[in-house]
Amino acid sequence: MDRRQRKTREAIFRAFIDLLAKKDFAQITVGEIIDKADIGRATFYSHFETKDYLLKELCEELFCHIFDAMHEEKVNHKHIFDCNAPESVFLHLFQHLKKNDNNILELLSSQNNELFLQYFKRNLGKLVASQLYLFESRKSEKLPESFWISHITSTFVETLKWWIDNKMSESPETITEYFFLAV
Repeated sequence: MDRRQRKTREAIFRAFIDLLAKKDFAQITVGEIIDKADIGRATFYSHFETKDYLLKELCEELFCHIFDAMHEEKVNHKHIFDCNAPESVFLHLFQHLKKNDNNILELLSSQNNELFLQYFKRNLGKLVASQLYLFESRKSEKLPESFWISHITSTFVETLKWWIDNKMSESPETITEYFFLAV
């Protein structure tokens, strides 16, 4: 993707996230997104087929960022998220959530969360599958791998919900520790 396309995509994400912070997903129109992003309708559709697809891509952008951080040699990396990645992918994710990068918490804690959580869990499951070695000593041989991945993913989501409900008073490091203790 060239620089111009990347900037347009980022403008669409920013406009969409800003609208999600104010309105229910179902009430947002493509017209509002393109007006706020200051782009044409054809430009929007050249990047995203629908606003559902835009929501899905927003979630995938977060996880793509995390996956890239796992595999890149450089310390600082960027998508629509910018940071210095820690060694733990789970800590990395909690740090982005604590910073509320791109108002991601609005997606998790608003009326919009059902669709976002579906995409979030799907990508989180892939992340968990790539990190299963971290949980190997805790897994019973009787458990199928797919169940184990689902369990870890659900534990992460419930840990995150608890953290949000408790005003995120714990540090990302502490909540990561809680997550590992709970699995």
